[in-house]
Amino acid sequence: MKTINFGLAIMMACAVSVPALAQDKPVAGEVAEGSLKGKTLTFVSYGGIYQDGQVAALQDFVQKSGVTLLNDGPTETAKLQAQVESGNVSWDVVDTADLPPYVHCGTLFQKLDFSKLDISKIPEGQVGECSVPAMNYGVVLMYKNETYKDNPPTSWKDFFDTEKFPGVRAIDGSGDPVGGLIEQGFIAAGGDVKAMTADDIEKGIEKIRALGPDTIYWKTGAESQQLAESGEADMVMMWTGRAMTAVKNGAQYTPVWQDWLVVMDQMTIPVGVKDPDASYALINAYLGKAAQEILTEKTSYTPINLDSKPKVDDATAAFLTNTPERIKQGFQQNIPFWVKNFDLASEKWSALLSGN
Repeated sequence: MKTINFGLAIMMACAVSVPALAQDKPVAGEVAEGSLKGKTLTFVSYGGIYQDGQVAALQDFVQKSGVTLLNDGPTETAKLQAQVESGNVSWDVVDTADLPPYVHCGTLFQKLDFSKLDISKIPEGQVGECSVPAMNYGVVLMYKNETYKDNPPTSWKDFFDTEKFPGVRAIDGSGDPVGGLIEQGFIAAGGDVKAMTADDIEKGIEKIRALGPDTIYWKTGAESQQLAESGEADMVMMWTGRAMTAVKNGAQYTPVWQDWLVVMDQMTIPVGVKDPDASYALINAYLGKAAQEILTEKTSYTPINLDSKPKVDDATAAFLTNTPERIKQGFQQNIPFWVKNFDLASEKWSALLSGN
């Protein structure tokens, strides 16, 4: 699974007429019997257990609607851009990382008509102008029990304090700049993220750079998991799913939940799809209580329907991020800031990863 590195959304609503395909007032998880018979939809995501779980979550929709569901992937913005620019869009619903629907809203991704979707059960603040969440997870600080024993770190501030908490750090270096971590670095440097400017991006990155030359920048979630299971790093920033699996596999690490970084994949409809109403029907079904329960049970990712009650073991439940306590502890990055400053942040992040 890829990083995902930003997690705040901006809720907007549009009011236009609902097509005959949809119900007068759509209900998440419901679709009219036979309403898509003879139609074909191509769903695009990131493969592996995650996309398998999404497809399993959509089986009731497929059976009731009569649609033929095809799968493709992995999601690549460049491929989607080529489709949109050629006017030959073959992807009907696309699961993306959290930032692209904000950077490319209205150009690659349609501005959503919320009269066609039931978003009433989605956690507050997670609906964007061009996207709804596909699932929730988080980036969490994991520390090695043997290293810190009775004096463990309790915050990202401790993560950046190499004098009080010495040891090797492992950081997500898999892709785009990790805005939440840069913000936490800026906070550790004495800054106020509410007043953060473009010039302050370097201050946050400098705190990361100051962690030292032994810092490990992992490239995949599997690599981060291996770092924990082997005990190679003393503190590892990890996706919650990978952290959970590492602990299940015997890694002697403990999560720090205070200010865990909220992350979500996004469900989007590309500009230029041939049958947008069918795309809306798929997304609305996916947002349903039962569909989200299946998704979590198959993947361990947190459901985005507040009524969902997936049946999972205690170890999995411990890493779900939708409990009242976890929601209160979460840190949501400033998505509008990172969209506005994406190019600058990417340039500085790339310099960090290349050792400059």
